[in-house]
Amino acid sequence: MSGILSVLGRRETVPTPPLNLIADFAGGGMTCALGIVMSLFERQSSGKGQVVDTSLVEGTAYVSSFVYKTQNSPIWGKPRGQNLLDSGAPFYDTYETKDGKYMAVGSLEPHFYAKLLEGLELDIPQFSNFDITKESFRLKFLTKTQMEWIEIFDKLDACVTPIIELTEAHQKEPNISRKSFYKNPHTLSWEPEPAPKLSRTPGIANFSNPDPIPGEHTMEILKEFGYEESEIRSLAANGTVGIHHAHASVQKFENLTSLLR
Repeated sequence: MSGILSVLGRRETVPTPPLNLIADFAGGGMTCALGIVMSLFERQSSGKGQVVDTSLVEGTAYVSSFVYKTQNSPIWGKPRGQNLLDSGAPFYDTYETKDGKYMAVGSLEPHFYAKLLEGLELDIPQFSNFDITKESFRLKFLTKTQMEWIEIFDKLDACVTPIIELTEAHQKEPNISRKSFYKNPHTLSWEPEPAPKLSRTPGIANFSNPDPIPGEHTMEILKEFGYEESEIRSLAANGTVGIHHAHASVQKFENLTSLLR
């Protein structure tokens, strides 16, 4: 209902959902967290509390203000997938490499575009026919592997980078030097550390316990609200709430993990 999904995706295709990152996490969770921080900050001067009214629709629209404010500019003046930043321009898109991997190109500014051409060994004016240029770029990127392109563009300030898998991110610089990822001892997978990093009190990932299982804390939470155990079990029996025993779920998870290794 925010209107943002209508502008996401390539031309001549249906709109493409950006996972659930925009509405749930950015428009919902992040704006809610910001609202809590804002209200706590304001309380220092007023001494009063207030309700933080968070809406996924409003939050999504607000974090996408740039799109709304530029929709009548040259950046967004055309239909979906035909603009400068939505895969319409050849210098702001992704390309497949010889080995079936991908490179991301974000060479919007003229000096970046010049370095892009240097790396590709091409000579094409930036705002010539986009379709023809894009086909030239596509064919060129298919001539080398991703690693070969990385070696080329690592030496050039062209805003051209490899598209890596989630399982590769923790191996890359500067992620290693900044300690941006940690290994979850319960799942053995690499996960992001909290961000942004504060200089005095940085956030630290807490993996003393496994991630909670849905329904793991139903009993204790409802008891805090005054429900008796018999009432809670009755609610669970008729499907109103779910109850899962953590130790049994963890054992099942550990058994599954051992099978997958």
